[in-house]
Amino acid sequence: MNEPLIYPLDDVAVLDLSKGIAGAYCAKLLADGGANVVKVEAADGDPLRRHGVGERKGLLHAFLRTSTYSAVLTDDEIRDLVIGFDLVIDSSGPGELEARGLGYDTIAAANPRATLLTITPFGHTGPWAGRPATEFTLLAAGGSTSTRGLPGRPFINGGGRIGEWIGGVNAAVAAMAALRRARMTGRGDHVDLSLLEAITPTCSNVQTLWGSMSGIYASEPRLEIPSIEPTLDGFVGFCVFTGQQWQDFCLLLGEPDLALDPDLASMAGRIANAERVTRIIRAYTSARTTAEVVEEASLLRIPVAHIGNGENLTGFDHFVERGVYVDNPGGGFRQPRVPWRIHGEMTRAFTPAPLIGADTDAVRAALGERSVSRAHAAPSSPAPNDWPLAGVRVVDLTAFWAGPYATFALACLGADVIHVESIQRPDGMRFGSSRAPGTEQWWEWGPTFHSANTGKRSITLDLTSTDGRSLLRRLVEVSDVVVENFAPRVFDQWGLTWDELRSWNPRIVVVRMPAFGLDGPWRDRVGFAQTMEQTSGMAWLTGYADVEPMNARGPCDPLAGLHATYAALVALARRERTGTGCLVEATMVETALNAAAEQVIEFTGNGVLLTRDGNHEPGYGLQGTFRTADHPDETMGAIAIAVETDAQRAALGALVGTELTEDPDQFDAVLTPWCATVKLYDTVELLAAHGVPAAAVASCRTSDRNPQIRTRGFFEDVTHPVVGTHPIPAFPVLFGRQPTKRFARPAPLLGEHNTEVLCGLLGLTADELDALTERGLIGTRPLGI
Repeated sequence: MNEPLIYPLDDVAVLDLSKGIAGAYCAKLLADGGANVVKVEAADGDPLRRHGVGERKGLLHAFLRTSTYSAVLTDDEIRDLVIGFDLVIDSSGPGELEARGLGYDTIAAANPRATLLTITPFGHTGPWAGRPATEFTLLAAGGSTSTRGLPGRPFINGGGRIGEWIGGVNAAVAAMAALRRARMTGRGDHVDLSLLEAITPTCSNVQTLWGSMSGIYASEPRLEIPSIEPTLDGFVGFCVFTGQQWQDFCLLLGEPDLALDPDLASMAGRIANAERVTRIIRAYTSARTTAEVVEEASLLRIPVAHIGNGENLTGFDHFVERGVYVDNPGGGFRQPRVPWRIHGEMTRAFTPAPLIGADTDAVRAALGERSVSRAHAAPSSPAPNDWPLAGVRVVDLTAFWAGPYATFALACLGADVIHVESIQRPDGMRFGSSRAPGTEQWWEWGPTFHSANTGKRSITLDLTSTDGRSLLRRLVEVSDVVVENFAPRVFDQWGLTWDELRSWNPRIVVVRMPAFGLDGPWRDRVGFAQTMEQTSGMAWLTGYADVEPMNARGPCDPLAGLHATYAALVALARRERTGTGCLVEATMVETALNAAAEQVIEFTGNGVLLTRDGNHEPGYGLQGTFRTADHPDETMGAIAIAVETDAQRAALGALVGTELTEDPDQFDAVLTPWCATVKLYDTVELLAAHGVPAAAVASCRTSDRNPQIRTRGFFEDVTHPVVGTHPIPAFPVLFGRQPTKRFARPAPLLGEHNTEVLCGLLGLTADELDALTERGLIGTRPLGI
């Protein structure tokens, strides 16, 4: 307690043996928090040093490996030095570390406190463990690819390798949880992360749950109306999903009567009338500049965005004023800053990515000294089988998906999360229902709500009232963390400033999740996942070369949520050492900018503007989706195939009877007719047997039926008192020292735990509870329904 520190994680030592973006981004997040990260490389360096599409290679590596050390070590040296590390990150397949004498048992014998975090395509268990895969084939297997593409054209990947960035932040959250438990118990763990599990719910809008709750398993349409539309000088992006947003959008178009047309009230209705609606929309947008549309839409609080790309992002006024982009410390390009910060404290300054093996001697010496100090360390107590965040209470003031996903991850890790809503304004995701309004308790049938709130408790409080805020104060006084994602002006209007909250509880950690930040020109703009995809450049990279950009279909919500989870865990680690709470700002758009950083890096460093071209992604090998001769159930009748190495390309060429070059057009020309003659599942297995990554393009609504996912129990059947039993996706890791059951309870009914929390925890009497209900300050049914 009250331990001096420079950065929250400056007492953590990390040994990174991984390859690829996911492991590197996990390590970067830890380094940004102050951890001492040592990247172990071969003599010729990490493969990312050779990655890139411009003249200067390795720029993405230089971004990901800031504030990191590099060492060239033998396996014997790693074994000797592992006693000095708290965390080892690895991405090799099942059994590979063991074959090198570096498996978890070896690590634990040398250092019981150390955690091994493995990041692999399918995890270390299950029938597909060890199967070849790429981010491209994982998105297909997880159902994400089936959500993108135009009718009659190939299914397409989400641009920018988003699955790997999602995997990296999940890994960082898992690492922080395991480190926390190791500090409490003296024992580390093997934390087994599956990229397929990380991708499946986050990159397909949990459509599996929509299928289960609605009984409709056909995939949803692969477009939105409105979406990304042409303007006089480019494109503008919209996100219009709620009824209020559609009404406001019709006002924007100068067509208020459109809002009265029941056929257009839903997204499905607008898609059914796509030609008519699109003509009206584009008559408006095409007559104005992007800036004019953005200004007019923002006045009506419609989620709207400039379409970002590598060329224009660094010049957006909001990012300039907030200092979002900084010079890489090694020189030569611009990069986004750390996407979260602790107010009033210094964020770790980036240092240049090291040369290969630059720190080998220093690492040997420093860790040798650290090893001596820890050589006789023993577990401080037996390792219990409870969760890393057991005993942590979280006040969840979030709504929709990004915020609730942040606290969902905390609940998955054992925290007691109390979701605070009101009968005046329940969580908006309750109204994204699989049941029609008017159906009994239809607001309890929101699939996305269930996906992000299972495991939590729910209370209702009218925070616009003095008495409601008084009860919130009493809850904050007995809690550890507050998370909120209101527009910044809302908390200010309620007087819920950081100074006020910490006066209630000096140890409280407050995580704020504004869309664009707590200051700057865009502070009060509305932002949803699609807004972030459009702004950050993800949409610019998604789509076909001959049409407008497309939305990546939702990953920015969980991406932002998981960054906030990570930041909360860093803040809790800081509190353990200082005894005080802090205010954390985890800005939604900046998490997206980090995941899309390669565009700005390549443009500012090489003058190369990355853009969309179907499934062609320069620098990431050959890949594509192709129709097969059969159309089995639970798939979209297509196969995803990728090759990243010369050996994989040669193996695929031998199977199709044609020598394949590195030309993506030749790849498509050869594979399209060949795949049209073969059966889907047989071909996936054939290619896998020859070391070629391949997957069926799975329907996003049946991805829980995947045999690998089922074997690992990633989806847990949870029984809810209203909606019945449905498969809920969990946190995508298996902890070796935790129970197999993932969820403590189903998603809560609105205000279900009012009595339990307000009386049992805060000490209200039954009469006081009745009085609150009578006044409408609490309740269990949305007002007016």
